[in-house]
Amino acid sequence: MSQPAIELQGISKAFGPVQANKDISIRVMPGTIHGIIGENGAGKSTLMSILYGFYKADAGEIFISGKKTAIPDSQAAISAGIGMVFQHFKLVENFTVLENIVLGAESGAFLAPSLRKARAELAELAAEYELNVDPDAVIEEIGVGMQQRVEILKALYRRANILILDEPTGVLTPTEADQLFRILGRLREEGKTIILITHKLREIMDITDTVSVMRRGEMTATVKTSQTSPENLAELMVGRKVLLRVDKTPAQPKHQVLEITGLNVVDDAGVARLKDVSLSLRAGEILGIAGVAGNGQSELLEVLGGYQTATGSVKVNGAALDLTGADSDGQSRRANGIAHVPEDRQREGLIMDFMAWENAVFGYHRDPAHQANRF
Repeated sequence: MSQPAIELQGISKAFGPVQANKDISIRVMPGTIHGIIGENGAGKSTLMSILYGFYKADAGEIFISGKKTAIPDSQAAISAGIGMVFQHFKLVENFTVLENIVLGAESGAFLAPSLRKARAELAELAAEYELNVDPDAVIEEIGVGMQQRVEILKALYRRANILILDEPTGVLTPTEADQLFRILGRLREEGKTIILITHKLREIMDITDTVSVMRRGEMTATVKTSQTSPENLAELMVGRKVLLRVDKTPAQPKHQVLEITGLNVVDDAGVARLKDVSLSLRAGEILGIAGVAGNGQSELLEVLGGYQTATGSVKVNGAALDLTGADSDGQSRRANGIAHVPEDRQREGLIMDFMAWENAVFGYHRDPAHQANRF
């Protein structure tokens, strides 16, 4: 029987009075996708941040391929063949894809040879793992799905054999998530070991070989995915039986609150992103906007949020919104009761951080949807 690719023994970590990880032991076999599942705050990300050298454990040992390994920092983790894709990407937004991949892994004192070498290797990696991305694209100009590919390519460029992904589908559409799973399957076929941190049961059942369940900083179980079920995993996560369905009453739409007529958006390159879009929304309704990434969904939401200029008409409760850009910070949108939670979860995190600060300072809590209006 082969040695585990990763073995953690007795890992504990506390932040002041909060015990984030308590005496955790786990074994991950090579060439497998191992899921780590648990509720938010269960300690999943902390455990993997210890493995990647982001945090130092208070107690415990780490073994890589059977060898006891000290990982005091992320550079040591990279040297041990470990790569990690964080929830919030660690990319320089005004650098190109190629520059981000080379950053910190330059092969000499001069940058040009490193860029040439990286460009050639990037083309090979992209072809081998279906991670196609324009090496000359600027990070801030590509979508979150592409940015995630860049993070994976960064790890592979640094010769990572163990890849940790922290909530990788949190910023992806279902189509992008399915594409990511195909890429992970390809990496597994090539012998890579993958740890997938998530709280989504469907992802665990679809892609993993084994799954470990965490609750309140402790490891409650490790099982083969083929021998468990979503219901069993949910019970292990929360410590009680869970009903995995939502009972909904029929919608009872009321008066019209949003009316969009003939909306058009043209980007700086002269490309039409929205063409004569019209729709309406009534109180008590949930309206879904579906489509493959890049087909105008983001631009539509940016217009409604006040971050994108447009032509046409948008009315909220009969009042017309200014679409000319005079209100690019979205103040009039908030005055009209419109909140915009962007696809970039770092901005979403800013809202939640502000809520926590306000609660600590003023001693009260606001509803997230209402709080978003304050930004």
